[in-house]
Amino acid sequence: MRGFATVVAAGALLAGCASQDIAPPASTTSAVPAAARANPELWPAAKSPAAITDPATEAAITQLLARMTLAQKVGQVIQGDISSVKPADLIEYPLGSILAGGNSGPYGDERADGATWKRLVDEYRQLSLKAGAGIPILFGVDAVHGHSNVPGATIFPHNIGLGAAHDPDLIRRIGAATAAEVAGTGIEWTFAPTVAVPQDLRWGRTYEGYSSDPQLVAAYSSAMVHGLQGDLVEGSPLAANKVGASVKHFLADGGTQGGKDQGDAQMPERELIAKHALGYPAAIDAGALTVMVSFSGWNGTKHHGNSTLLTDVLKGRMGFAGLEVGDWNAHGQLPGCTVTDCAKSLAAGLDLYMAPDSWKGLFDSLVQDVRSGKIAESRLDDAVRRILRAKYKLGLMGDTLVERGDPAQLGAPAHLALAREAVAKSLVLLKNEGSVLPIKPGARVLITGPGADDMAMQAGGWTVTWQGTDTTAKDFPKGATIGRAIADAVKAAGGTAVIDPKGTASSPADVAIVIYGEHPYAEFQGDIPDLAFRANGGEDRLLESLKARGLKTVSVFLSGRPLFAGKLINASDAFVAAWLPGSQGQGVADVLVANATGTPERDFTGRLSFDWPRDARSPMEDPLFKRGYGLSYGNPASLGSVNEDPGMDLAAARADERYFIKGQVVEPWRLGLDTAVTARAIDLGAQEDARQFEWAAPGGIAIDGPAVNLHRQLDEGFALFLDMRIDTPATGPVTLAFGGAALDITAFLAKETVGDPFVGEIPIKCFADAGADLENVSTPLRITAPEGFAMTLRSARIDGTGSAYSCP
Repeated sequence: MRGFATVVAAGALLAGCASQDIAPPASTTSAVPAAARANPELWPAAKSPAAITDPATEAAITQLLARMTLAQKVGQVIQGDISSVKPADLIEYPLGSILAGGNSGPYGDERADGATWKRLVDEYRQLSLKAGAGIPILFGVDAVHGHSNVPGATIFPHNIGLGAAHDPDLIRRIGAATAAEVAGTGIEWTFAPTVAVPQDLRWGRTYEGYSSDPQLVAAYSSAMVHGLQGDLVEGSPLAANKVGASVKHFLADGGTQGGKDQGDAQMPERELIAKHALGYPAAIDAGALTVMVSFSGWNGTKHHGNSTLLTDVLKGRMGFAGLEVGDWNAHGQLPGCTVTDCAKSLAAGLDLYMAPDSWKGLFDSLVQDVRSGKIAESRLDDAVRRILRAKYKLGLMGDTLVERGDPAQLGAPAHLALAREAVAKSLVLLKNEGSVLPIKPGARVLITGPGADDMAMQAGGWTVTWQGTDTTAKDFPKGATIGRAIADAVKAAGGTAVIDPKGTASSPADVAIVIYGEHPYAEFQGDIPDLAFRANGGEDRLLESLKARGLKTVSVFLSGRPLFAGKLINASDAFVAAWLPGSQGQGVADVLVANATGTPERDFTGRLSFDWPRDARSPMEDPLFKRGYGLSYGNPASLGSVNEDPGMDLAAARADERYFIKGQVVEPWRLGLDTAVTARAIDLGAQEDARQFEWAAPGGIAIDGPAVNLHRQLDEGFALFLDMRIDTPATGPVTLAFGGAALDITAFLAKETVGDPFVGEIPIKCFADAGADLENVSTPLRITAPEGFAMTLRSARIDGTGSAYSCP
């Protein structure tokens, strides 16, 4: 890295160079449909600080651009993922950036330590200095609630919990701590903060938003950018313990129709601005170096191709001088584009393509597009300039180089204490009848429920892995599960505590703390059809049984969004919205449990940053609790009984009809594999929305769970739908079993084209005819196949069908 200063030293290139005009390139407004054509004059004005475009840096960039070849410039505007790009690839393909996606770990190890991460980053950096124009790569990672890819890091509450704290200074301090831990592993860029303003809680990324209030989001946006990057100084790079921010996702990813991820925000321009845009000018004024463009669109046009937003508004009206980075292969969703061929995005104003596994083909096509005139070289130069600005400001280039890498910052005591404070401030007390909270000194406490001792449930998605489903307490040895933290606090106050997730322990107790809620998920997998919390783990029966034993009950509800849970609220003496608090469960204990003197360490100070639903319908018309609601010990109130009627038919989304959706098993079902079969997450139509199964020997895969009665669905002519693809055809029989009866589907599959996705439909009456017991189905899917067979499965479900009755 340090050798680069002799190649391009800003101070040596000032002679005869003037500061560059940073006006945005001309947009292609006429190519944007009228419904999605923005009027920049309606938008709030902003301006990147002059420290990003200081004359010395601009002069150095101009000199470098004059020396670069076309291939070197094209390489700069492409970002590949560590799972696909090897350091040696940079010699032939001088990419400008590398990322580590949610399921990508150093050398294939998702649980690599901080020192290993630094070694990996250094390898890419050193190879990039030897390649092309000798420009170091920019390395990015999703550190969205702490440095969450790395075991041992400090995991802060997800943004929805931080929104409930209503504390911008807390956000700034969290940004600074996160930056120190990210920089400690040699990384200089995080894809955060998310400044989405979720309007429909069905959206699976709701928990990544701070609030449905645009003003609070704007305040937090500025605070987090200042925390991550520090104050920018002209002529000086960011400090070694600071990293670049990426404000995302531009624009209105939280405002899509029906809360659909990667969907379309359908609304007038003034509403788009008022509800979804305010986080961006605040971040730009604070000095954000990068903005990430959303998968989603506005009024039918995807943002990755909307020049009026990317160029006219963001770079023009908002004066953004940094770089615009795309999302995971999102450019491939534009009409006429593929992930390896999409000139439209660069022309529209995108500066850096996120092309995790498509980088090689995209590189080749972009070179041809510039040569043919399809992309103006001036637009390419502008994109490269913006990327180089970020590299200079991050200390990767120039006279003063910044060396990052202090793994001891991971899980530093001050950071853990800050996370504990954040957890306590995020908790919202919705009910506290009879002052059951705080737990009194000397109390006998039963700690139960699915989340009683479950780090994955309290940390949520984007923790170690993308979906966060396999996170364990071992990943964060300096943290504590909520149950263990509460037990320690109860014992310290002279009481007794038993942790029993199933609630069957016979030890005497005065009060039961029941910890439950949503299981981990991230984008795609988190979208839901309504706002009902489904007690698939028997949480309602557990609360009823505890009440029948005469125990007081406290519900600690873990969720990435407010959900309709009227029956559970009524069954609880106290109900606490704990969101997804992260690794430091002690923050929950600090508020719920009184110390030996009878006083808890902290009172409840959290207030809802979203409305809480009265029923399962979305959008909400009459919330049970409005944004800003929250009780405390000093401000108690009696709640009384709340509504238990969902207000809609929930059968359409019943788990007994949905088994495998977007590459993930649906609760309460479980996926099992014979030892001969391997599985991995892959992209079929979107990021990791399917799983590929390969047979190394004869064997099978199965989805199993509690027995369900599908007699009604049989009577109504339901069919089993398999959204799948054949990757390697079978050389022998393939069978599909449902409810204990198997059908030979070899010929059924042979009709499909290998490599092309399709949706297969088999009436469940076919299985009934073959002897299936559809009143007692515990295995709704089992596929057996011979050695060599390979298939990809995106979804498996039963649904009504209008097709004629026909069996394989």
